[in-house]
Amino acid sequence: MNLPAIAAIYKFEMARWGRTLLQSLVAPVIATALYFVVFGAAIGSRIAEIDGVPYGAFIVPGLIMLNLLTQSVANASFGIYFPRFSGTIYEPLSAPLSPFEIVTGYVGAAATKSIILGLIILATATLFVPLRIDHPVWMVVFLLLTAVTFSLLGFVIGIWAEGFEQLQLVPLLIITPLTFLGGTFYSLNVLPPVWQTVSLFNPVVYLVSGFRWSFYSTSDVSVEVSLMMIGLFLAICLGAVWWVFKTGYRLKS
Repeated sequence: MNLPAIAAIYKFEMARWGRTLLQSLVAPVIATALYFVVFGAAIGSRIAEIDGVPYGAFIVPGLIMLNLLTQSVANASFGIYFPRFSGTIYEPLSAPLSPFEIVTGYVGAAATKSIILGLIILATATLFVPLRIDHPVWMVVFLLLTAVTFSLLGFVIGIWAEGFEQLQLVPLLIITPLTFLGGTFYSLNVLPPVWQTVSLFNPVVYLVSGFRWSFYSTSDVSVEVSLMMIGLFLAICLGAVWWVFKTGYRLKS
């Protein structure tokens, strides 16, 4: 394994992120603070608790997951799209690097950025509501698996996109709506039975539910099912990345 080359890609992506901290880090944190003001104060005054958890604390895992999903996809998609747009993608492709090493550099950097942001949002949340984490090890596991999985998805989107408009299409029209409808701000138990069944077809439900369980030991679906769904989605994303490099889809043309 060419570790120096992986480190070079990783450091380059992290350095680029460091030059845009205002939009990459500060903006999501401010947006999260506004969520607490709007949802925690306005709605929280009418909803005291959900599953025995104060509403303000209940939405924290969902808010972290909301930012984790969107930022993982955005970081990874832009990270690979910009080299394609500028024509510099042929440098790593022509270098003595395997597809695994290229993906590790780009996806590793994107996942790291998202995890840092998630931890900062977690720290910010403690300023607004009292938190507890019943299963810290599982919280880290869910954090890592979700960040890596959606960074892989973002990598595929960055390869697929032909313009900046398409780059934003999936995050804005698919990821964000699914996250808002995936139990970020509510429990499935408050929905009518029909909508509870419909919500189970939303893959984000399993991510949010499992992550919330690591905080408060309460979830809408079993933790085992949540882990299985994350594993399945990870396998699908890995298969898509493998196919991209095997066929050279939009990399060799």
